[in-house]
Amino acid sequence: MTPADVQGSHGDGESLLSDFRGLPGSAAHSRLVQRLRRRYADELPLLPAGTPTRASMQDCLTALAARGHALGPRLRILRQLVMERLVVLDCEQGAPLHDITGAVTELAELALDAAFTDAFAQLDERHGEPLTEAGQRPRFWVIGMGKLGARELNVSSDIDLIYLYEEDGQTRGRADGRGQISVHEYFGRAARLAQTLIGDTTEHGFVFRVDLALRPNGESGPIVCSLDALEEYMLAQGREWERLAWLKSRALAPRADLDGDAARALRAVVLPFVFRKYLDYNVFESLRTLHRQIREHASKRSAGRPERANDVKLSRGGIREIEFTVQLLQVVRGGQFPELRTRPTLAALERVAHAGLMPPDTADALARAYVFLRRVEHRIQYLDDQQTHVLPTQDEDLDWIARTLGYPSACPFLADLCAHRERVAHEFDGLLGGDAPCKSCGKKSADAPAPAPHDLPAVLDAFPERVRERLAPWQDHPRVRALREEALGRLLRLLQRTAAWLDEGRVSDDGVLRLADWVEPLLRRESYLALLLERPAVHERLLRVLGTARWPARYVMQHPGVIDELAGPGLLSGRFDALAFEQELERRRQALASTGEDDDESLLNLLRRAHHAETFRTLVRDVERRITVEQVADDLSALADAILRLTTCWCWPRLRQRHREQPHFAIIAYGKLGGLELGYGSDLDLVFVFDDEHEDAPDIYAALARKLINWLTAQTREGDLYEIDTALRPNGNSGLLVTSFDAYADYQQNRGSNTAWTWEHQAMTRARLLAPRLAADAAAPGGAAAEPAFDLSARFQAVRHAVLTAPRDHAALRAEIIAMRERLQAAHPVRAGLFDLKHSPGGMIEAEFATQYLVLAHTREHPELEPNLGNIALLIRAEQVGLLPAGVGQGAADAYRHLRHLQHLARLDEQSTQIDPATVTEQRAAIQRLWQAVFTPASRA
Repeated sequence: MTPADVQGSHGDGESLLSDFRGLPGSAAHSRLVQRLRRRYADELPLLPAGTPTRASMQDCLTALAARGHALGPRLRILRQLVMERLVVLDCEQGAPLHDITGAVTELAELALDAAFTDAFAQLDERHGEPLTEAGQRPRFWVIGMGKLGARELNVSSDIDLIYLYEEDGQTRGRADGRGQISVHEYFGRAARLAQTLIGDTTEHGFVFRVDLALRPNGESGPIVCSLDALEEYMLAQGREWERLAWLKSRALAPRADLDGDAARALRAVVLPFVFRKYLDYNVFESLRTLHRQIREHASKRSAGRPERANDVKLSRGGIREIEFTVQLLQVVRGGQFPELRTRPTLAALERVAHAGLMPPDTADALARAYVFLRRVEHRIQYLDDQQTHVLPTQDEDLDWIARTLGYPSACPFLADLCAHRERVAHEFDGLLGGDAPCKSCGKKSADAPAPAPHDLPAVLDAFPERVRERLAPWQDHPRVRALREEALGRLLRLLQRTAAWLDEGRVSDDGVLRLADWVEPLLRRESYLALLLERPAVHERLLRVLGTARWPARYVMQHPGVIDELAGPGLLSGRFDALAFEQELERRRQALASTGEDDDESLLNLLRRAHHAETFRTLVRDVERRITVEQVADDLSALADAILRLTTCWCWPRLRQRHREQPHFAIIAYGKLGGLELGYGSDLDLVFVFDDEHEDAPDIYAALARKLINWLTAQTREGDLYEIDTALRPNGNSGLLVTSFDAYADYQQNRGSNTAWTWEHQAMTRARLLAPRLAADAAAPGGAAAEPAFDLSARFQAVRHAVLTAPRDHAALRAEIIAMRERLQAAHPVRAGLFDLKHSPGGMIEAEFATQYLVLAHTREHPELEPNLGNIALLIRAEQVGLLPAGVGQGAADAYRHLRHLQHLARLDEQSTQIDPATVTEQRAAIQRLWQAVFTPASRA
């Protein structure tokens, strides 16, 4: 969805035709146009034909200067000529919205640049140039806020500005030694001169009305502010609604100071204020209050004047509600999802929908409504060049607006206007509906009055004794006592809702107790309280997840930010999508790179947040019994593959020694990852190989592997990713960290004196080479064709085939595997009277070793056993090809699946995997029959 997609498009029932291209001659109805054509008939031809651009407007200024006009009149006349042109382009030629708003924005930028250039010239002559203590001229920035910052300025808009300068100092003074003033005073005078130049009304009108109310401390603050003072203000006094204002901020003048360093300096101050490191729902209540004030103000203005209720910007369902909707989602999520950081409303809607924060059809409807309302707003302002957003009351004016939008009359236009506003209001109320009762909270909770801050003892009385005892210390807890009144109120309302759900049997005592353990250390992070209060569905699902087992509760405590995943509409029905995951993270990396934030630490945290979120999604589907244990393992393995691919991709360009665009490097997965049986918290068994003739290749790829391991294992504020085990590389821990592929192949295929052991060939049965790229034919960023991925898959499969089909002495192989089994059993003692799901006779390891023997001994004659399909599928295949007695393979496969499920549940609840043997009698017997069939003398094949 792009601005072009929604320009002039309507949904069902709309009578505005998508091919409407304007109404010839209609601009003459505008009283503004009538005045301008009378007053500036001689000057109108000076503006070059077509949509006004900075270059064409500059040409017009030059022509006006040649006629003797000073700078102030030149800018005012130019503004009048541009306004006349825009009415014609919009109403008579159906110009796209972005052409209109872009032209007004460029006019503002041009005027501000000219005004401050002139002001600086005057002040330099009077006071000398300003200098910092280091003797450099400090940079000065005009910050455009709101629609100006987003390049969305409407035709009669004022401009919201903030004036910043780099650092304090003094001016040089005049040659006579007089006239020296502070840098702060210098830039303050410059701002007043420029504001007079563009804001005062003269015989030619004004250029733009200037509003400085958004500056630090508002009307009571100085009109200019140093960068240090701005940072201090944001840290100490910045309010939630100001974060939305700064979201669209942009340095736009003077052009001489708009270099890359300026952008980085401003970003370093503004980004941490607007976008928090954690998901931030505190802004909901602030925005709700702000919007309530706006609506109340609009209601007061329309009291006794019903026509003012038709304000397309501020009334219910107006432009402001679309902007608030998208800005709220950006501010809440933009700290963790940098791809959401964009200024224009339509672009932000597209990104919000792409990130899954809004259904695509909703985003499309809001985009259509936005374009429609903005075009209506412009036509209202074209009538008399007034800064108003209220529909006219004169029938002929209303009819003109309708016809220039393609309607035959006002009635169908008003019907569509109402439909758009109703849809906008519905979506806005759904997002900010904090005043409405929670439909899922139960009658008892919904009807209960909000508790007062001192009512904690009364709220605790609603809980059963076990929970009340756990929560009772909160009455004197330092963190609770330190809460602001607003945050304490949130906590009490959460407790009140939780008690109601517990009373109704919707959640368990264990879930509530674990929620208390989770909330207590996080009380200072008020955004979590806000999130749970704003999202009752998240609150309830969190309680259910916490109540299922101990490990999920521990995971949520370690990574509290993951709870927002509980709000996802496709949480329970979806599965992990590796391709979408990798593409999404690459977009986030590019978004960080666009603002210079793609340092190592930022990317490490980006990977960790995404990994934790996906792990938690899988965990929720698991505990809610939406996916099987095998599917859990598949998804966790696919996630690890994706993380490894991304990490390799991102590490390589950061390697100082890199000598080619793409590394000739590959990762071989062994163990649980290799067999697609990864569990929560499993480490990764990896072997790194390369195939590169460069003389320094061993050192280069060793450096890459070390960097890769560091990225995966390093602890940051977001935690870590995986523990890495490289002991399965040739020669184990005494071998090289990275091996050439030829040396790896020789080692595995027993060529030369340095060869693999039998246990290493057992490991090869579950080994696989990670795919280098999921979408090998995908276009690279910018639309260029992607370089073919370096791929050793075919060569690795050839090595694995050679290993698995090599002729072997079956008796010797059996003996070695039995000896290995005995060593492992001795290393894992089992308490008397218990059965260890993995290591006891009849346990999982016997099924795994039997499968490995069958693969190594018989793949040569039975190629069906070669694919890396996992123990269950391979046991069934072994029976199908006659290597096992009837029923033994299937029985052992079913038993293995059951034991694996029990092991999974035990680990989820942090319970021992040594259990009562009577509960798994059938499964033990099935795996022991398999062991006997494979390893007893009577079964020799």
